[in-house]
Amino acid sequence: MHEHHGHHAHEERRERSRRRLWIAFALTAGFLGVEVVGGLWSGSLALLSDAGHMLTDVASLGLALFALWAGGRAISRRYTFGLQRAEALAALANGAGLWAIAGWIFWEAAGRFRTPVEVDGPLMLAVGAVGLGVNVAAAWVLHEGAGESLNVEGAFLHVLGDAAGSVGVLVASILIMAFGWVIADPVIAVAIGALVAFSGGRLLWKVAQVLLEGTPGHIDVQTVYDDIAAVEGVDGVHDLHIWTITSGYHALSAHVTICDDCVGPAVRSVQERLRGVLAERHGISHVTVQLERGDGTDCTEEAHLP
Repeated sequence: MHEHHGHHAHEERRERSRRRLWIAFALTAGFLGVEVVGGLWSGSLALLSDAGHMLTDVASLGLALFALWAGGRAISRRYTFGLQRAEALAALANGAGLWAIAGWIFWEAAGRFRTPVEVDGPLMLAVGAVGLGVNVAAAWVLHEGAGESLNVEGAFLHVLGDAAGSVGVLVASILIMAFGWVIADPVIAVAIGALVAFSGGRLLWKVAQVLLEGTPGHIDVQTVYDDIAAVEGVDGVHDLHIWTITSGYHALSAHVTICDDCVGPAVRSVQERLRGVLAERHGISHVTVQLERGDGTDCTEEAHLP
């Protein structure tokens, strides 16, 4: 039994994600050059760290947009689910990018602790303030879709980390201007790096769950098992598997034993009840169930007979 009624909703989520990602991409790409120039001119590692993070924002948004395009390609004999998993691969690259930029920040900060560098506080403050505004705007655009897509979530985490980094830049610039504490620059940079590394680890964990075909976090296997077993006409369930193909698109396969007196229309009725339970209670949109008798005889085809 195959159920695809969730496909339309999945496509709507994809289109919403695409619009949000394009808006965020335009905002971050437009400001990236300003932040790089400001970081180099002011000599601020915190500002350059934030610019480096923003560069990964632009890259992650570009990857996310590519993944959405690839995921929408038609299925083929070689890729029977299409390229839906491109989203997970893009999110994997985003997570790795976050860790790479965190490593660079830590390395540069270590050098600044050994040899402090003079920083232009007022310029640092001005660029950081504008950067914070851009990041807040991009995060607002992406926030609602973060729960619908790994790609949007990855981009949102990048932008959120960037916003926190901009706050750090503002704090460091104020400390430098008020007290001359140039050490605040690498200290804030390390804090930004730690946030970036944490965000990357969280995203990579979620990607691993998808690529390893783990059960989606919001679905309890025992509850699904119990709901299937409770359907009228069902005697038992075995070989139950639940996994995520891509964000919001979950799949299930199982062998379901039905009572021996279920024949013809009764088999079809069991099939329809299973479909409704899995879609309405658990949001599972792609279902493959083999219906069989207690002796192991396959009776799935009976559900399709006139």
